[in-house]
Amino acid sequence: MTTRTLRGTTAVVGVAETTYYKRGGSPDPEFKLAVEAVLGACADAGIDPKDVDGFSSYSNDRNDASRLSAALGCKQLSFASMQWGGGGGGGSGAVANAAAAIATGQAECVVVFRALAQGQFGRFGQGSRSRFVGGPHAHSVPFGLLSPAQMFAMKVNRFMHDHDVHQEALRAIALTCYEHAQRNPRAVMYGRPLDEEMYDESRWITEPFHLYDCCQENDGAAAMVLVAAERAKDFDHPPCYVLAAVSGSQHRADAPVHNVPLYASSSFTTVAPRLYAMAGLAPSDVDVVQSYENFTGGVMMSIVEHGFCAPDEVDEFFTTDTFRAPTGRLPLNTSGGNLAECYMHGLGLNIEAVRQVWGESTSQVPDVDVSMVCSGPMVTPVSSCIFGSKATL
Repeated sequence: MTTRTLRGTTAVVGVAETTYYKRGGSPDPEFKLAVEAVLGACADAGIDPKDVDGFSSYSNDRNDASRLSAALGCKQLSFASMQWGGGGGGGSGAVANAAAAIATGQAECVVVFRALAQGQFGRFGQGSRSRFVGGPHAHSVPFGLLSPAQMFAMKVNRFMHDHDVHQEALRAIALTCYEHAQRNPRAVMYGRPLDEEMYDESRWITEPFHLYDCCQENDGAAAMVLVAAERAKDFDHPPCYVLAAVSGSQHRADAPVHNVPLYASSSFTTVAPRLYAMAGLAPSDVDVVQSYENFTGGVMMSIVEHGFCAPDEVDEFFTTDTFRAPTGRLPLNTSGGNLAECYMHGLGLNIEAVRQVWGESTSQVPDVDVSMVCSGPMVTPVSSCIFGSKATL
C-alpha cells in the first residue's frame, strides 16, 4: 500500500450541531448558526476557539473562512478550503481536505462545517423559476425536468428496471431512518413515526419517490474539529481517527444532458475502491454506515457501489431487519439521517459516524471500530470517508 495516505494521521476530537429547524424556521441568520456550531464543537473538544487555524466546507457555503476566523478571534488563519461542486457530495471531501491540511503541516486545528438558512437565502431544493434557460439546462428544463427529485428519479428508475428492484427496498430505507429518529431527541422528525401504510399512502413526488423517500429541507449548522492523530489522547473523547477520506467520480460523470455512459449510478464506482484501499479494509469490516439520502434511491445505489450487496440482491438485502440498529447486518443512518434527523447537507451523517465510534449515538451499535459515511450520491464529485477507533491502528 502506498505511503502517501491519510490513514490514521488525523482524529476528530469534537462535534456539534445547532438546533435544527424546518426550512425557513431559524430565528438566526446563517452566519450566526455557523459560529454557534463551531463554538459548540470547540466546547465539545475542550479547546479554545482561538486555537482553530483552519476551516473546510463545501458546496458554496456562504460563510467565509476569514470572517469566521475574525468572529471567533482566531490567532491566525492558516488554511481555508471549499470542496467544488457536487452539493452534498462534498461532505466527506471537506473532511479529506481538512485531514490533508493537518497531515501535511498546513494547519494544526481545522474545523469542518456546513450551515444553511433557507429563510434568509431561498429554498434549496426548488427548481428554476427563470423565464430563460441556457447551457446544459436547455436540454432538460424546457421538457419538464426541473427539480433535483425529477433528475435523480431518472437514474433510480433505470437502476430499478435493470435489476428488477421493487418499491419495498426504498421503503425499508425510509422506515429505518424514521425508526432511528424516534430515539434521537435532536431529530426534526422525533415523535413523528412512520409505518408501512403511511409510506404507501403518501403522495408521489416523482416516481419512484413517495414523499417519505425525499430528504427534508432544514435550517441549522454543524461542525467537526480535527487535529493531528498524536494529539487525540489529550482529549476527553475516545480517539476517532480518519482512516480514509476520498472524493471523485467515474468517467464523464458530469455529462450534463443525461447521457453519461454509466447512467444508473450513484457515482461511487471509482471512489469506493480507493476508499477501501486507503483504509486497508473491506466492506465486511464496516460496523455501521451513514449514507446520504437526498432520495432513498441514492442510498440504494451507494450501498451497492460500496460493495455491501450485488445489484440483483437489493430486494433481499434492503429490509428494516438489515438496517435496524443495533442488531442489523448493516445498521444504517442511525441518527435518522437526512430523511428524519435533519438535512444539514449531509454533515450530520459524518457527525453521527463519529458518535458511533465514541459510543454516544442514540441508536448505538455495540463495539463500533469502523464507521463509514457515503456523501451525496448521483452528483459529481461525490465523496466517502471511514472513521476508526484506536483498535484499527
